[in-house]
Amino acid sequence: MTVYTLPDLTYDYGSLEPAMSGDILELHHSKHHAAYVKGANETLDRLAEARENNDYTGLVGLEKTMAFNLSGHVLHSIFWNNLSPEGGGRPEGELAAAIDEHLGGFDKFSAQLSAATTGVQGSGWGVLAWEPLGQRLTIEQVYDHHGNVGQGTTPLLVFDAWEHAYYLQYRNVRPDYVQRLWDLVNWQDVTTRFDAARA
Repeated sequence: MTVYTLPDLTYDYGSLEPAMSGDILELHHSKHHAAYVKGANETLDRLAEARENNDYTGLVGLEKTMAFNLSGHVLHSIFWNNLSPEGGGRPEGELAAAIDEHLGGFDKFSAQLSAATTGVQGSGWGVLAWEPLGQRLTIEQVYDHHGNVGQGTTPLLVFDAWEHAYYLQYRNVRPDYVQRLWDLVNWQDVTTRFDAARA
């Protein structure tokens, strides 16, 4: 059976400084993200055991645990690729035009995504996503790693608002951390995701 694996980063842990310290990035990737990968694989084993024993009494808890860990793995995998030491600036082309059309332009889009990220109650994410039914961009808040997301939407740009992503560096000032993330956005990666989601 295929198992989930922790993806390698395409840059060194210290490459995103000063916006994100190397120590935080290493801890975040090698410990926190790795824990979601481990949790997803262990839950797959427990689900297989439940099927083998025809015992589904714990299914509700296993399904929730699977969603939590798998969504954590997926969102972090996107997050690392959404960031780049050469990031920042603004998108161009069709993505920029879609932001203008659906979200009122880059300034309004960035203000809304920043507010969605900083305003997550507890732990979660701010997400720019593609919604296929309406053929439009949307901004969502993700609580923990799932929930409050439109069915079928595809994440394009994700901002991690869990305390482990920023607290050691920014303390309790989440807005400062979110503002610095804009300096790291890899718009080429976001554009690739946008093109794939529309296709």
